Amino acid sequence: MSRLPVPGGSLTTAEALTALRSAEGLRPVGRLADASNATFLCELEGTTPAVQVIYKPIRGEQPLWDFPEGTLAGREVAAFELSEALGLHVVPPTILRDGPAGEGAVQLWIEQLGVQRAIDAVNGSDPALRPIVLFDAIINNGDRKAGHLLPIDDSVILGVDHGVTFAVEPKLRTVLWNWRSDPLLPSERSVLALGAALLDARGPDALAARLHTLISAEEVVALRERIDALIAADCLPEPSPEWPALPWPLV
Repeated sequence: MSRLPVPGGSLTTAEALTALRSAEGLRPVGRLADASNATFLCELEGTTPAVQVIYKPIRGEQPLWDFPEGTLAGREVAAFELSEALGLHVVPPTILRDGPAGEGAVQLWIEQLGVQRAIDAVNGSDPALRPIVLFDAIINNGDRKAGHLLPIDDSVILGVDHGVTFAVEPKLRTVLWNWRSDPLLPSERSVLALGAALLDARGPDALAARLHTLISAEEVVALRERIDALIAADCLPEPSPEWPALPWPLV
């Protein structure tokens, strides 16, 4: 979509990134109490009009047995970078920057239609979810709940909470299995071909170079291998018998 709905108006992705990067600071206005990691609603200081963001400081991340400590914020940013590079545009603008509790992931707060609309979209196999189905397979998303979906309108749904992504081992857990084993669409084949080409490109500004600052080298290699596997299979994945297929809770 060309503009992202935010409280009191809308922003383009470029405008949002400029605000996120140039803000003088973050002013906390609330905390998301049900989040598993420290998660704060903040306002950017020094921007007019005020812009709200979600701030997840690295020091507030709870240790996980299967992910290196202090890496979740980088994964959130990597998900945004990859979504934009592939032309999927399914993740709100997200950057790493300093905040009241130190460096963390800072993501634009999006106005959306609510979790019940997201649940209805999941249960109704809404076609607007299909870009996220492909994206989750690419990034190996281990926690796609209905509550991590942001319905914007009848044709656009975004995804958030990408802290447990990009693992080397298969970890895909999602409520979006309605499309399992569906043949890839021509547009999806194009996305995968673009991803392969971008990851093979070299240079300081190349996608692989940017991702190496956010996730490990082994995880970048595994990302490329997942793209190759999807291209070879020419279909969306099936649940693995070796890993729980559904996240918990589902919302």
